Amino acid sequence: MSNEIKRATGLLVIEAVNSNPNGDPDRESDPRQRPNGRGEISPVSFKRKLRDLLDDHDAPFFKALPEKFVQNEEQYRILEHRGRDRKAITAEMGKDPEKFLESEFVRKYWDARVFGNTFLEDGGDKGFIKTGAVQFGMGVSLAPIDIIRQTNTNKPGVQEGKNAGMAPLAYRIVEHGVYCMPFFVNPNYACKSGCTADDIELLKLLIPHAYEMNRSAIRPDVRIRHAWYIEHKNMLGSCPEYLLFEALTPEKLGDQNEPSTMWSDYQDKTALPEELRSRVESCIDLANL
Repeated sequence: MSNEIKRATGLLVIEAVNSNPNGDPDRESDPRQRPNGRGEISPVSFKRKLRDLLDDHDAPFFKALPEKFVQNEEQYRILEHRGRDRKAITAEMGKDPEKFLESEFVRKYWDARVFGNTFLEDGGDKGFIKTGAVQFGMGVSLAPIDIIRQTNTNKPGVQEGKNAGMAPLAYRIVEHGVYCMPFFVNPNYACKSGCTADDIELLKLLIPHAYEMNRSAIRPDVRIRHAWYIEHKNMLGSCPEYLLFEALTPEKLGDQNEPSTMWSDYQDKTALPEELRSRVESCIDLANL
């Protein structure tokens, strides 16, 4: 396989059904929502799902990956994980920013190579801070969302000294929403962060499983309807990205300002128009291969 990384543009079409795709910590984990009623899924939230898929090398999912990843598992560790040893990781970077690409840090951490790192923003040599080759944008729903909030009733007391009572709001979900999240692969940054073609191949394998392998009680049904991955014919981009997004974004039928209740409330887009397809190297749907 060639180690060349091609410039690429991506678009995720994500459907949430009776689920909270991304809780807002500033609003007691309410689903993220803009003042105009449209929902949001943050890039940090989505990248967390991808990191979690790789974080446990003993899990069945990791063992099911192609052999070249499983056999070289030490190259696919996760930097952004809980309980990390900051001092030990800093030592792995080395002392010379000019030799960063030769460091144990670059060899070891997949997410640092792909998404970049801000590990030393709070102090240290800023020469070690790298922008990642892959950047995700904010996912925004195509229509306003309805949020359902319920309080669970517990027979045991939820507070000390009480025999019965109401638990705090524990059920905050989006009844239905369709979100579009753009992402970008920039070869110009890949050569600075150490990102390889194998790293991008692994990213493409992970994306379709981001939600199905991370289900929870409040996130039981989040579906990636499409995961468009479009490679350009050259490094500068062979087609304006906004045209690609416009061509692949589903269209809300009926009143644009009314929340949707099902997938059929949208006109789906299943391929690029030929006039755009001829301007790019390839266009595949990672979620429907």
